Amino acid sequence: MNTPASLPHPRLVRLLKLAYSAERAAALAYVGHANSVRDPAAKAAIRQIELDEWRHRETVLGLMNQYGISPSRYFEFQFACIGWVLSLSCHLIGWFMPYYFAGRLESGNVCEYFVMQRYFHELGITAHDEVLHEMGLKEKEHEVYFQNSLRNSRLLPLFERIFGWGGSTSFNDVDLNQPVPPSASAGYCRNRP
Repeated sequence: MNTPASLPHPRLVRLLKLAYSAERAAALAYVGHANSVRDPAAKAAIRQIELDEWRHRETVLGLMNQYGISPSRYFEFQFACIGWVLSLSCHLIGWFMPYYFAGRLESGNVCEYFVMQRYFHELGITAHDEVLHEMGLKEKEHEVYFQNSLRNSRLLPLFERIFGWGGSTSFNDVDLNQPVPPSASAGYCRNRP
């Protein structure tokens, strides 16, 4: 097992802790989101996204354990609260906003894993390329699901202008139709620190 000193990259350590806790918030939010929709196909799709988020959390914890990094109690509390608030709000704010803000969130989460990969590369570590690539692409699939779900909404152009994400805009440069191989995916999201 590696010691914390074997991962001398404060931004990477912080990003791992943040990702671990944020995946919990996302999964909790999707519990409420799935329960708030009536369409069985949409309910099943959102539940699958929830399961993906729980799996990502387990995977990130595995990486943290490998390098002796403990979860942040502060992030855990903060993101658990955020997740439960979002979960409950899905029952109160109609159908559009849960879909919109889930897609917007997933769009940013895509880069989280590719930036993490880049940080590992700065330390000469490429052993995690495949799993980080897989998680980044899965987050992109989630984003595309929400974009497609919102495609016919009259509110989408307004929200896209206000919040900078929507049917034609994204916070990442990943193209699911032409993904790069895992060894090259650290090149994604170069505009993100």
